[in-house]
Amino acid sequence: MTVFTRRNFLKASAAAGLAGIGASTIGRLSGLAAARTDPVVLKTATIEAQLMNGAPTKNVLTYGDAVMPPVIRMRKGEPFAARLVNGIDDPTTIHWHGIRVPNKMDGVPFMIQPYVYQGDHFDYAFTPPDAGTFWYHPHCNTLTQMGHGLTGVIVVENPNDPAFDAEVVINLRDWRLGDDGQFIEQFRPRDAAKGGTYGTLRTANWLDQPQYDAPAGGLVRLRAAITDVTRVYAFRVDGAEAAVIALDGNPVPQRFAPDALQLGPGQRLELAIRMPDDEGAIVSLRDVRGTKPKILATLRSVGKSLKRDVRDLGPLEANPVAEVDLAGAQHIPLALSATAENVPNNGICGSLGYSFWAINKVPWSGDSPDPTAPLAELKLGQSYVVDMENLTPHAHPIHLHGMSFKVLSSSTRPVQPLISDTYLIQANEKVQLGFVADNPGDWLLHCHIIEHQKTGMTSYLRVV
Repeated sequence: MTVFTRRNFLKASAAAGLAGIGASTIGRLSGLAAARTDPVVLKTATIEAQLMNGAPTKNVLTYGDAVMPPVIRMRKGEPFAARLVNGIDDPTTIHWHGIRVPNKMDGVPFMIQPYVYQGDHFDYAFTPPDAGTFWYHPHCNTLTQMGHGLTGVIVVENPNDPAFDAEVVINLRDWRLGDDGQFIEQFRPRDAAKGGTYGTLRTANWLDQPQYDAPAGGLVRLRAAITDVTRVYAFRVDGAEAAVIALDGNPVPQRFAPDALQLGPGQRLELAIRMPDDEGAIVSLRDVRGTKPKILATLRSVGKSLKRDVRDLGPLEANPVAEVDLAGAQHIPLALSATAENVPNNGICGSLGYSFWAINKVPWSGDSPDPTAPLAELKLGQSYVVDMENLTPHAHPIHLHGMSFKVLSSSTRPVQPLISDTYLIQANEKVQLGFVADNPGDWLLHCHIIEHQKTGMTSYLRVV
């Protein structure tokens, strides 16, 4: 078992975060290369890691030889291949969150693929159709495997994107550790029945408030993925001009300041930050939600000012997502609620032993060898609108596998017509999400607060 020191952590974070001058060039050499004919090998491993002061944390999970799972770089429209090799004593898979992969590559055990036992491997191959920020994680025994570290960021590059002076990639996640630095129970039933069980240690790139250098007066592309199992964030940038340029892998129709922007587990944020002109000036990315706001990471201006202007930043190219035909769309009612049923199905990838949540009154934890009937059977190429209503007093980040939707309306606030794969529906909100059923197969739809997913808030759509 390998022990990683904090010095190694800082080295790994610098590479993963892609901090520094000229990261538009350096970034292509960090993480894992995109244009390669041989598959990227992602081997699961159990390590010890220095996550907090004191003794290193045991039973941390990662992919590969680095500390944190590597940032994987792909290119839009170019073939990508990966081999998952399971080196841990627990079955696992990989789900490519937000990437519109062929159904057989989606990583959902037994619904899509067999899970991978220790010592076995599975080969993934697909061509990412969309550019943007995505992430990868197991879809088996998810609360433990993700909670112990198996979450990594994906950057799908588009050569037509406007030029930035630097790029920083941040993996945001909690850890549930005791005072001795060791793992404690991943969830508490009373919290799973509410908003979820929060971690005790909050990190960016597995570090507490890491700092990255960026050119003074330059434009930084900051990519942040929420790979946490529970936490909802409210983002704010202090010390610099910042604009949201993309959410969940897709350009926003109209750029805006991240003024307490709320995003949930599974979602991704891309910011354009204009660094201060003064050498040594600090910019902070903050989470201002709740009673314990926190600085997540900081950027430091270095060098002579480049005197860039954020208004000169060109638009991001739209991804080729089919436009929903609202006039001819069929509607799918979807109600999120609690459930009175107390006994969950036995899951092939573990069970939490409770059933608290339901979709359309059916609680299903997923990962079941005998799945429930699909939420709806959709015709390939047909347009649909999901009429989703949250009947609970808690927010739920609802994630759809395999397809992207457009946000059409909300009962509680004005919304931009964003393209996404994960929507954070607020308490008592009604929302309409439109999409074209253009990817055949069985596609999960579930809450990405993993305790909610594993205690009933899961279903799936069948496209034929």
